Amino acid sequence: MMRRAFSRHGHGRGGRPWGPPGGGPWGGGWGPGWGGRQRRGDVKYLVLEMLAEGPKHGYEIIRWIEERRGVRPSAGSVYPTLQLLEDGSYVTSEQIEGKRVYTITESGRELLTNRASEGADPDDGDGEPDPRHRLKEAAFKLGAAVMSARGADDATLDRIRAVVDRARKEIYAILAADEG
Repeated sequence: MMRRAFSRHGHGRGGRPWGPPGGGPWGGGWGPGWGGRQRRGDVKYLVLEMLAEGPKHGYEIIRWIEERRGVRPSAGSVYPTLQLLEDGSYVTSEQIEGKRVYTITESGRELLTNRASEGADPDDGDGEPDPRHRLKEAAFKLGAAVMSARGADDATLDRIRAVVDRARKEIYAILAADEG
């Protein structure tokens, strides 16, 4: 029994030495929206969102989506999406130093703006914000805030740790109340 729960390297079922089976929100295992496949059309808006920041080649787009959204899209979803966006005149491409670099067009910006003005979340195919995505986004923001305290003095670090500990306890209290 114990052997099945742990890999030969001593890591839990998610392949990590910590966390829930399946890796939790950063590796799937907690339901839809926490990794795995994106819905059809989602990649299109993520690509446009990324290109709105400036021209990029395909691999940079894949890395950006992985870093910002916690999900690594396959090249088999990104490159056909780029081709469809180019066919629809939402992006243009040019060969630069042996790489195809994509740039968003005015039509692409309009499509992205219209999507945002409708209140749609790029991670949710039906236009409704996904609560799991919002929670994951908040967790990443909290982590970024904590990491920015690297150069803080000991007293400040103690105050930040106390805030994080209170938040963790409140989350467990909410979950316990929800189960009861």
